[in-house]
Amino acid sequence: NYLLGVGRADCTGPVAEIPLMGYANPDQVGGGLLMRLYSRAFIVADFDDSRRVVFVSADIGMVSQRLRLEVLKKLKSKYGELYRQDNVILSGTHTHSGPGGYFQYTLFWITSKGLIRPSLNAIVNGIVKSIDIAHQNMKRGRLFINRGTVENSQINRSPFSYLENPASERSRYSSNTDKEMVMLKMVDENGQELGLISWFAVHPVSMNNTNHLVNSDNMGYASYLFEQEKNKGMLPGEGSFVAAFASSNLGDVSPNTKGPFCINTGESCNNPQSTCPVGGATMCMAMGPGNDMFDSTRIIGQNIYLKARELYEKASQEVTGPLSSAHQWVNMSDVSVELNATHTVKTCKPALGYSFAAGTIDGVGAFNFTQGSVEGDPFWDEIRDQLLGEPSNETKACHKPKPILFSTGEMTRPHPWHPDIVDVQIAAIGSLAIIAVPGEFTTMSGRRLREAVKREFDSHGTPRMDVVIAGLCNVYTHYITTYEEYQVQRYEAASTIYGPHTLSAYIQLYRGLARAIATNTVQDLPRGPEPPLFNIGNVTLVPPLTADRAPANKTFGDVLQEVRQQYQVREVAEVIFVGANPRNSAENATEHNFLTVERYVNTSDSWHVVQNDASWDTRFYWTKGLLGQSRVTIEWHIPHGTEPGIYRIRYFGHYRKKLSNNHAVSIPFEGTSSAFEITTL
Repeated sequence: NYLLGVGRADCTGPVAEIPLMGYANPDQVGGGLLMRLYSRAFIVADFDDSRRVVFVSADIGMVSQRLRLEVLKKLKSKYGELYRQDNVILSGTHTHSGPGGYFQYTLFWITSKGLIRPSLNAIVNGIVKSIDIAHQNMKRGRLFINRGTVENSQINRSPFSYLENPASERSRYSSNTDKEMVMLKMVDENGQELGLISWFAVHPVSMNNTNHLVNSDNMGYASYLFEQEKNKGMLPGEGSFVAAFASSNLGDVSPNTKGPFCINTGESCNNPQSTCPVGGATMCMAMGPGNDMFDSTRIIGQNIYLKARELYEKASQEVTGPLSSAHQWVNMSDVSVELNATHTVKTCKPALGYSFAAGTIDGVGAFNFTQGSVEGDPFWDEIRDQLLGEPSNETKACHKPKPILFSTGEMTRPHPWHPDIVDVQIAAIGSLAIIAVPGEFTTMSGRRLREAVKREFDSHGTPRMDVVIAGLCNVYTHYITTYEEYQVQRYEAASTIYGPHTLSAYIQLYRGLARAIATNTVQDLPRGPEPPLFNIGNVTLVPPLTADRAPANKTFGDVLQEVRQQYQVREVAEVIFVGANPRNSAENATEHNFLTVERYVNTSDSWHVVQNDASWDTRFYWTKGLLGQSRVTIEWHIPHGTEPGIYRIRYFGHYRKKLSNNHAVSIPFEGTSSAFEITTL
């Protein structure tokens, strides 16, 4: 029995003009909202409250070092030594449709236009708030674990790399992806349901790189369905039940289950280079199971949700036992790994290979680089040498056979381009060990890591541990492939930044943490070198906020294009308003709703909110016009099961107004559509 607390808080941040984080596509900037992003926090404490473990899953691309350091600083000032480096795990779901700009290492500035304070602050505050809510609601409760297979929801997007792993190893597994979901269920002592955490390995990239609406992708949709079911009668984002769908070893795992096709000719491009006969690599894209990306997100998210619900309802294996956690900082550019008694190898200073620029079949790169490049290209080498400096011979040799595109570990202006100091961390909740990994382990890398950690527990008197990998935790270090996968240098291998022995180094480090937990010697682990916190203001290419303007004879919130008078279920109600920059609202209020759908209630002669901007069925589009003018389009995709009746759509915004003394203020306004009727078919 434990003390348990769960909490959920909004961490959406600015939904316009901020580059979205994930596809590294500078054209993919936010232009509205499909679903809100949330941080979901879970606290488990001993009965005597001597030990605690916090697990947070946030609907963001990944946790950055900057984000983690700022969250822990805030927790320390609030709670003293209660929540620390070792017992707080921060994990990102890896959605590719959340705002970027929350990184301190320079590489990530290029596509996210610098360090964007409003974006960073929204995530920091959301994570801290979710932990606050969990902290304030601790009660006695029980934990149950269950596991099961999720079908039809993933493919391996680098199957040719996977085949490089030894046949003897591959023959032990039925698939080239991990289909297993692990689910932790939380109830209080009266059997009241509190929440769940599910871990499952798939990229949340059902929404592709043409999308401009902020959303939490397939994993977020699974959370949304589970929370809507359990928090009956509540709007999305409200209610006490919290369902987190967290990331795992998803490095080479795509939800785009139809596989890669040439978008120009329609033929398959499932080849080692993921390239098309006409148009090369830029034409090779993987397709999801749906008619479009929204439909694919819904299908994959629903598959994941349905399996989690089944596992949740049948969960009977109780988790009991002590809590412990172990954390170290490690200089990953300089780890010696003992492969065996005679052989020691080393990790390298970080560097990205050519195929990093190729992207993947989920989102191709910009310059027609191809995956599987083990040779450099004199043209790009020359440009790189001029702009960024040539990699040292030592780094080139260390990373072989990777041809280096960016020698990020040797690039320090204006700040280092990549981290050297990386977090390794394990938290144990009774028989469940959560390995918090700082990036994207491929399927086979994750299997090797889990197996090594389990063996370590076994051999030190802690058998039958359930070992789960939580992905994209604490600091982002791109990908971790196996040594064999590294040799063929597809995207994941080119993005294994500490060289061919990265995985071996992590296995050695996590075994050390597992041993310390199993033998109760965590206090003897060296802390390791503390990561830097660079002194950075708001360094950004995001356009500054300017005064909003309404067209002549109109005011903010006026309707430019009205709804129809009548709709049926499954149709789309659409209204266009005179808008203002949504960033004004983000800087005013974190919990700001941009829209509501309301139903007229006869008996009380009043309007009742039935949907908000976190709803899957509503879409909020912001379109920038000239001279400070903009418009907002709100769509409501009327779902099956909507009650017939009279409805309206409302829009809430803030416009920015310049005052005489050169200060600016944000002034709230709202707009309302005409009433419309929904009729039965």
